[in-house]
Amino acid sequence: MPNATPPQIAQLAQELRLNAAAFIVTIYGDIVVPRGGVLWTGTLIDLCAPVGINESLVRTAVSRLVAAGQLRGERIGRRSFYRLASAARAEFEHAARLLFGPKAEPHGWQIIHAPDLRPEDARRQRMGHLGGPVFIRPDRDQEAPPGALVLHGEAPPASLEQLAQFWDMTALQARYDRFLALFAPLQAMAADFSPEPALIARLLLVHAWRDVLLRDPRLAAACLPQDWPGPQARTLFVTLYTALTPAAEAHIAAHCEGEDGLLPARTDLSQRRLPHF
Repeated sequence: MPNATPPQIAQLAQELRLNAAAFIVTIYGDIVVPRGGVLWTGTLIDLCAPVGINESLVRTAVSRLVAAGQLRGERIGRRSFYRLASAARAEFEHAARLLFGPKAEPHGWQIIHAPDLRPEDARRQRMGHLGGPVFIRPDRDQEAPPGALVLHGEAPPASLEQLAQFWDMTALQARYDRFLALFAPLQAMAADFSPEPALIARLLLVHAWRDVLLRDPRLAAACLPQDWPGPQARTLFVTLYTALTPAAEAHIAAHCEGEDGLLPARTDLSQRRLPHF
């Protein structure tokens, strides 16, 4: 893999302050899972190098992901490969639906009484906290937490000011604004990137978008102000991902190795993963 990294990519990586384990999760989600789920360690090291994550950091991060049950290692000859662990697949698929699928408007609210739900787990599921063991979230027919009582309601949407006491919408808006500021400049040059920079740019795009979207409760449009930056950010993500994909796929097919050799440029699953507005 060439050593020269375009300055725009290096600057993006620096601005995003990448965590090695989180970036490896992005690599598996965007490249590896749709192409069989297995990647050679050497390819992982090569993909991380252009964003400033060196081999030592990669190996340390992989060890932590194995210990956390997200990756499973295997050897073929003298080479080490890592496969997405089955326990992590459901989490990856859920994230993929959020990142790449069309936005589904909620059809009301869930009020959840969950005495056993930890506050950090509620935040991870993007629930608002009403007080004590009671939480709220837009109703998209999500599965109830274990042991919880869920009430479904169709109350008229609250104002953003009212909702702000349950979710930190100011911080979320700042994250959307930052995403737009970082990635909007790439639109004018995306079609001219050669394969390696295109793939690295797409990985950074997915990584940043995932960081924002997995914090968003995805409230109904009627609950949000007209200038809410979420739709503009989603348009940028879809447009830029689509523009970068042909060259990115060329690099995958030429340089990314799984247990059976080079990964395919595309698969039925990778085609289904192309993002929607």
